Amino acid sequence: MDPHVTPPSAAPGNGPEPTPEDRPARLAVGVVGAGRVGTALGAALSRAGHRVIAVTAVSERSRSHVAERLPGADVATPPEVVAAADLVLLTVPDDELPELASGLVSAGVPVTGKLVLHTSGRYGTAVLDPLTRAGALPLALHPVMTFTGRPDDVNRLAGISFGVTSPEPLRPVAEALVVEMGGEPVWITEEMRPLYHAALAGGANHLVTLVVESMNLLRTAGVAEPGRMLGPLLGAALDNGLRLGIDGLTGPVARGDAGTVSDHVGELAKVSPESRRAYIALARLTADRALAAGMLKPEDAERLLEALAD
Repeated sequence: MDPHVTPPSAAPGNGPEPTPEDRPARLAVGVVGAGRVGTALGAALSRAGHRVIAVTAVSERSRSHVAERLPGADVATPPEVVAAADLVLLTVPDDELPELASGLVSAGVPVTGKLVLHTSGRYGTAVLDPLTRAGALPLALHPVMTFTGRPDDVNRLAGISFGVTSPEPLRPVAEALVVEMGGEPVWITEEMRPLYHAALAGGANHLVTLVVESMNLLRTAGVAEPGRMLGPLLGAALDNGLRLGIDGLTGPVARGDAGTVSDHVGELAKVSPESRRAYIALARLTADRALAAGMLKPEDAERLLEALAD
């Protein structure tokens, strides 16, 4: 494939939109690691007119995902999948990527001219260097979404962001593939990839932990349906944060209410030392951000930090 040419199936044209089966230059797609992400992206590429021809699937759960989402694909070994495909998806855990990339080259698998992409948020394309030196065309396309293995995973791709990293000549191809899968490409440079992923993981993963911890504390306080109580509050807080940034902050830290914060710390110490430590760390960060934004007076910030002292 010429890396300077956008796949024709992604290019706009005149007249009615062709059906997937009628689109030219369809790619033969292989998926190494046909789990939640691999099968969802494979199904999205199938909808765009490409052909998922081979996958690796070891566990019963993976084979079930393949049967449901990619019924026409053969189950094969990683070398067989790569050899058969024009576009290879390496949708394996992050820690397996370096060994997989070097292992395919060591096995003598032909990769010249093949598009090889991974979906890790942590890595850019450098992790694929062994394959690149062997002639592969490397892409890093990270879908910014959680995947549960449920049937609606494929529909979740519609309108989401993909963190895209690639050599500059391959950028149009990478972005076209994202658009074909229904996503929005967002360019991330190689050196910024770890920070990009840390920001996403910190926001999404820690949010779940905070919500679950809040629900547990409310149950301890006697609330029978903590999810029902928290839903409207947390929905509004998330909306405020996304729309307004730090200006959407409310609560005792933003008000400089050191007495209330001190009471919180004391109560949490009685029921959950882990929650107390997390509360203190986040309250300190919140106070720093509020002070920097001019929402909090220096003298109020000082009283808060005294209340938050270990």
